[in-house]
Amino acid sequence: MFEATSINRPVPAIQPPMAIQQVELRMIRLLDIVVSAAMLVFLFPLLLLVSAAVFIADPGPVIFKQRRLGWGGNTFFCLKFRSMALDADKRLAALLLNNPTARAEWERDHKLKDDPRVTSIGRILRKSSIDELPQLWNVLRGDMTLVGPRPIVEAEIVRYGRYFQDYCRVQPGLTGLWQISGRSATSYRRRVALDVIYVRSKSFKLNLKILSMTIPSVLLLSGAY
Repeated sequence: MFEATSINRPVPAIQPPMAIQQVELRMIRLLDIVVSAAMLVFLFPLLLLVSAAVFIADPGPVIFKQRRLGWGGNTFFCLKFRSMALDADKRLAALLLNNPTARAEWERDHKLKDDPRVTSIGRILRKSSIDELPQLWNVLRGDMTLVGPRPIVEAEIVRYGRYFQDYCRVQPGLTGLWQISGRSATSYRRRVALDVIYVRSKSFKLNLKILSMTIPSVLLLSGAY
């Protein structure tokens, strides 16, 4: 099992989201368990198929795990199907060193639209969001929740600034307001604003609404790359 650890950083005193009560928190956790467990069982054949495709396209580990920040600033291993080449770090370093346009895009969005690290099968997985299906295991374990801010790495804390304390008040999610509002097509600043709006108005009803809107957003490949 993967273990969450605390990072060496002052973390603000954590309070529950403003608009939510304990009974709703229990309802949300119950929904997380039921939905993630059911989807893992139902999607098991697809998970096996994707695992095989990832390995055949680029032999190596099928699952990519990375330390991300969760509730209270604690870290956990966030799981994804590997969508990048094994030498991804070297490719990124070379690109940022030699391409000022790509470097500016990376500094602005912490993402690249034309990313040389991504494999051919990886582009399909990312566009369809299938690469994130292993995070259902994170949800079942309690590292993540179905709805919440997307999990960030430590380098992204500076982008949240004083709003990082809002991020720390909830668990990161598999989907959220950002996903149904354009995803990568929106600016990072708007992403932070959407996360803050969600945290300060979180409720069981809002989660159900976001989940219902996520399905057409994924099917239409809205804002994904």
